Amino acid sequence: MFLQFYEQTARVVLNELMEATWNYVTNITKQNQENMLQKEVERSQFMLYFGTRARMFRIDHFQDLDVKRRLSKLRNIDKSALPVEDFQEFNRLLTYMKTAYGRAEVCLDEGPCMPLEPDLEEIMATSRDQKELLWAWQGWRDAIGRQLRPVFEDYVHLSNKAAQYNGYKDMGALWRSKYESDTLEEDLEQLYKELQPLYLNLHAYVRRSLYRYYGPELIDLRGPIPAHLLGNMWAQSWNNILDLVLPYPNKPPEDITKIMKNQHWRPEKMFEEANLFFTSMGMLPAPPAFWMKSMMEKPVDGREVECHTSSWNFYRLNDFRVKKCTEVTIGDLLSIFHQMGHIQYYLQCQNLSIIYQEGASPAFEEAVGSTITLSAFSHKYLLTRGLLSQQHQDSEEEVNFLLSIALEKIAFIPFGYMIDLFRWKVFDGTIQKNAYNQEWWSLRLKYQGLCPPVPRSEDDFDPGAKFHIPANMPYIRYFLSLVLQFQLHEVLCRASGHVGPLHRCDIYNSKVAGKILGDFLKVGSSRPWQEVLKEITGKPNISTKALLTYFKPLLNWLVTENVKQGDILGWPDFSCSFEEKITKKMSFLGMKIEPDQAYLGQWVLLSMSFIMLCLILALGLRLHYLERRSLDSDTVILSTPPYAYFLGIAMEPRQAARKQWLLLGLCFVLMLCCIGLLIKIFIHHTRKPPWMKAEWQS
Repeated sequence: MFLQFYEQTARVVLNELMEATWNYVTNITKQNQENMLQKEVERSQFMLYFGTRARMFRIDHFQDLDVKRRLSKLRNIDKSALPVEDFQEFNRLLTYMKTAYGRAEVCLDEGPCMPLEPDLEEIMATSRDQKELLWAWQGWRDAIGRQLRPVFEDYVHLSNKAAQYNGYKDMGALWRSKYESDTLEEDLEQLYKELQPLYLNLHAYVRRSLYRYYGPELIDLRGPIPAHLLGNMWAQSWNNILDLVLPYPNKPPEDITKIMKNQHWRPEKMFEEANLFFTSMGMLPAPPAFWMKSMMEKPVDGREVECHTSSWNFYRLNDFRVKKCTEVTIGDLLSIFHQMGHIQYYLQCQNLSIIYQEGASPAFEEAVGSTITLSAFSHKYLLTRGLLSQQHQDSEEEVNFLLSIALEKIAFIPFGYMIDLFRWKVFDGTIQKNAYNQEWWSLRLKYQGLCPPVPRSEDDFDPGAKFHIPANMPYIRYFLSLVLQFQLHEVLCRASGHVGPLHRCDIYNSKVAGKILGDFLKVGSSRPWQEVLKEITGKPNISTKALLTYFKPLLNWLVTENVKQGDILGWPDFSCSFEEKITKKMSFLGMKIEPDQAYLGQWVLLSMSFIMLCLILALGLRLHYLERRSLDSDTVILSTPPYAYFLGIAMEPRQAARKQWLLLGLCFVLMLCCIGLLIKIFIHHTRKPPWMKAEWQS
């Protein structure tokens, strides 16, 4: 009865929250923000009420496994466990961070300001001018990271507080609990190690190709790659630099984006194409409400919107939507296929308890759409849909094709792994607040072999440049789904009757594959994912075997090419060029000390120099006065005038004058040193001396 009561009320409360949130992200106004925050409070009170009472049941005494599982899931109420004031503050922080991310722009000196989507992403994808790439890369991080840096510490504190109220040590532990595995961290590390040789060979090959294009001034053949040269704002995907790294440039792939534009594709047609793929397999079509209510392209009516692509379940019969600022490109088409995988998941499991209306694990939900994209980007499917004209691929064209997939999938491996590795270390205190950026780049160097192209410091907060961090969205699901999608692809290809290399498989129109996938989705999260995976693949664990099989022809080619070029794998004993600046230590009198201490020391040294200068000048004036007085009153003592005094010593006038000039020169040099030190302090403190600033000139 308790669970039935929850189901009846949850549909209303969650639907109202989703509607209010949707209204805000598709029309960012203060009123919509206030409405959303109010609905968040109501949902929190609702979850707190039911979560607290769910904990009163003695679950161990229940015989019904379904009841036990639902009550167990209901106990975890995430941030709703926070006291009211903390909850409201946590929501304010999240709203501030997401809004700041959505509104951030990078402005030209004399020109328009550019948002991330599509302008800055377009520059990163298409420009080959490293200065322009650097401008966009650095500009985005300066625009958003520095806004988030002051509040991120409070976000971490409140996140951990919420986790502890739920019975977990920190928020990282709560996130990991979603995977129902005591060995998750060890399993992740093992998966990464199995895939590392493939990544290292790709990294070495791409590094050599970039060396040919940009030269030794930017690329070290034994070191990491500058992070702004890989065609993506976060270097998580490298497929936009395919033209620079193509193995056989005399056989370039057809420009599918150009073909789509020539065929007058529109965003709605792209969604229809993805929907058609699922229905061709006998799966469920997107309902009418989807086509009426989704935001498929950026509005032109002046509304401010959050463009980050996402899929939405409104907890109402057949009410599912996608929010995307679609551009007509092959990349966005594949992204839409991925999002429609989420929609299919919602459709298939909407008759389950609300508690179960999610993926068997977060990774499963991500993997479904990605599995479909492996078929949707196959040569066979694109040819069928009129997006390619060449009937067959020879061996060289297949290597080009596989590399284009690897630049998307394999390049993502370390990035997908280290995002949450970083946050888990932040949550458990391994990474301290005064080293966020330093440790971020240490992980990016260790796992990705990347370095920042310009000096970064703890004033910066480069993790915040990635949406999922200010949006409080766990990321390890994407790493696991990357491996899982190939596992599912292999099973579905086998079921569809495919024979031959895995990368040639296309499950379009396969009702058998559709039946297997549909049954898999219908389970939702009602059973542990290990059981569900074992039913579909025969094994309860996520395995890299299918992924390595898919890319085996490419790996063989990469190994041969890297050996032929004499390239080493990795970046042995290499640290980023700006490591010292990243750690924010400064040199002072041969010592590495904190900046504040260095500034203080410089000011003390400057003050001492001024005091010494004043003392020398006072001493000089005093001695000059004593000389004149002595010469006027004490001529009897000296038998052979004329004599002069210098520092109290009588000597010939010429000799005294020469020494006085030397003393004056010394004082002048000391004064120049004082002025130079003053200028250096201003430059270090403000990056410009005061007379170079606009306020000074005005």
